[in-house]
Amino acid sequence: MNRRHFLQLSALAGGGLALGLYDKPLTGAFAAAQSPRAGLSPRAFLEIHADGTVTIKSKNPEIGQGVSTMLPMLIAEELDVDWSQVRVQQAGLNEPAFGPQFAGGSMSTPLNWDPLRHVGAAARQLLITAASRKWSVPETECSTKAGKVVHASSNRSLGYGELAQDAAALPLPDASQLKLKDPKDYRIIGKPLPGIDNNAIFTGKPIFGIDVKLPGMLYAVYQKCPVFAGKVKSANLDQIRSMPGVHHAFVVEGKVKPVAVVESDPGLEPGIAIVADTWWQAHTARKALKVDWDFAAGSDSAPSMSSKAFADQAEKLLTAAPDHTIRTYGDPAAALKSAAKTIEATYSYPFLNHATLEPQNTTAKFENGKLEIWTTSQTPSGGRQLVAHQLGIPETDITIHLVRAGGGFGRRLMNDYMTEAAWISREVKAPVQVLWSREDDFTHDAYRPGGWHGLKAGLDAQGKIVAWQQHLVTYGQGKQTCPSGDIGGDEFPSGRVPNYLIGHSAMPLWLRTGAMRAPGANAYAFVGQSFLDEVALAAGRDPLDLQLELLAAKPQSGGNNGFKPERLAAVLKQVAKESNWSNRRREKGTGMGIAAYSCHLGYCAEVAEVTVDSANRVRVNQVWAVCDVGRQIINPSGARAQVEGAIMEGIGHMNVEVTLAAGRVEQTNFTQYHWPRMRQAPRMHISWRITDNSPTGLGEPAMPPVIPAVCNAIFAATGKRIRNLPITRSGFSFA
Repeated sequence: MNRRHFLQLSALAGGGLALGLYDKPLTGAFAAAQSPRAGLSPRAFLEIHADGTVTIKSKNPEIGQGVSTMLPMLIAEELDVDWSQVRVQQAGLNEPAFGPQFAGGSMSTPLNWDPLRHVGAAARQLLITAASRKWSVPETECSTKAGKVVHASSNRSLGYGELAQDAAALPLPDASQLKLKDPKDYRIIGKPLPGIDNNAIFTGKPIFGIDVKLPGMLYAVYQKCPVFAGKVKSANLDQIRSMPGVHHAFVVEGKVKPVAVVESDPGLEPGIAIVADTWWQAHTARKALKVDWDFAAGSDSAPSMSSKAFADQAEKLLTAAPDHTIRTYGDPAAALKSAAKTIEATYSYPFLNHATLEPQNTTAKFENGKLEIWTTSQTPSGGRQLVAHQLGIPETDITIHLVRAGGGFGRRLMNDYMTEAAWISREVKAPVQVLWSREDDFTHDAYRPGGWHGLKAGLDAQGKIVAWQQHLVTYGQGKQTCPSGDIGGDEFPSGRVPNYLIGHSAMPLWLRTGAMRAPGANAYAFVGQSFLDEVALAAGRDPLDLQLELLAAKPQSGGNNGFKPERLAAVLKQVAKESNWSNRRREKGTGMGIAAYSCHLGYCAEVAEVTVDSANRVRVNQVWAVCDVGRQIINPSGARAQVEGAIMEGIGHMNVEVTLAAGRVEQTNFTQYHWPRMRQAPRMHISWRITDNSPTGLGEPAMPPVIPAVCNAIFAATGKRIRNLPITRSGFSFA
């Protein structure tokens, strides 16, 4: 159990038991918890009702990753109830009671695996104690099964609902003495369960942020400048206010500071709020807006920014040494000079949009100095801090309700839409729902930053890599890169080759960037794993053999970052076996590619098979994926869905780009940002490598390898190397 999380206990009105965690220093807190009614929070993870049903609170935001099913499974397993007895409720934001509440970094599993199982185990122990006292028998003679405490020798049993009130009056068990189940006895963990809200989604029930309705609620659109943070000079607001259904139309000055490296969550952008009885009325009024913008309010150079200008500048920077060295050891320059063969290439990838299916939205009600918010944020606590700062009100006056989101992928780590709703509600003194249009979403994202890599590798006469140099050109200023534009010194094959250098150079950017699913890794896997495929070809080696050789090499001093090469090697070997890599298809027009990557504590290797027709249309036929995320797959159904989604999203990233012209994003909808269709989904063969490591998350590690695996397969099928994404830049398209 996390040292800062301790059990708390209370009784429910009507007879029942509530159990949760609370976050206080060890000294004093646990002692207080021994008194069942001393200073207890009414909020709890677990409530056992008199009728035997169990309500379990799902603590983290649900963005489609299945966490609202997976986390309650941990409690239910150790409580030893049937899943049919469980009702799941979404918890509100209350980190002192629930611990960290966010969706990001594939951290839900590693952060909650132990604490939540202990919640269930503690409740189960209390129920056993209550039953043993009622029967006057030793606790050791009692066991549990399917929501009952059983005394086998007397053939007696009591349901949890019958014991809950007595259990709630007991002192908490010693947390250090709690016994967790042997995994061989699991009845819920490890079994594929459907998502708790699948039926609601299929039947169109109102469960998403966009569905929130409040009495007296108005709807708002928020028009921002097409150039990031540009301000309003003038607008025809009197005309807008006269349009049907419109209650308010006003300018918001905004609070974004002009800085060289824009933060992911810089605050409230300037704009114009239009508030109406219906969203459609507000949206219709916006179409009549005539605004004179001050484009250069934030940066004089912003209007001149274009994708072509950035590419030209990056090309020049790559001809020189990196401005900043991130990691170097050995003498890569000398090793390259004396190498038997050198390989050199330049790779690039573009800005990307998160493209969530549900556009950003938040509902806010400001009343009597207090603010109540219903949001789909992945970081609700950070959102509350941002709103408090922007509005100048205490965080304690803000209540946050978490609502299911229609996709996140990192977009909802940022909370600009939450701030807009809060500001507008305070201004108009009414509950307001801010809903972005699809065009708002495309043109005001926090984009995955693009980048350019210059790579050089040196081979000795035996085809072994003796030197590796990598120069990243990205966005930022000096040593500071834009959000999600940084790269670490441990990027593979760092530490596995004898001479190594990685460095970066930065270009100023007046545009917001941010994390996207597998941040950094979603780009660097493409670059590193594709270039390794090139190096293997130049060395006359099988790319699998070359990777395994590197992973088995004696590590160089310094660096590592927890990377375990044997785990990556193992998933590579397994995926090679399952895809029959050694006998792979090699005929013209069809090819297979392999790649692997480790990120967010997970290790995944993938093989893709593609067919390319005479018009360079690519069909991804099959993808084999093997992932090592530790000793336990908690919900195999949800885990498989995560990997399937990662594969589809990775293929999607290969086909799209966000471009800039005069500081404006050019893509405004899916008509210009072609996401994969159902018919383009490949057959997926997904399996796990179970290892003796703590369970970790799957939201991110399965995505990075699929991009280089498909690119390497295209090369195998055609002999044409994909060095620049999207693949359309190399003349390919998806069939």
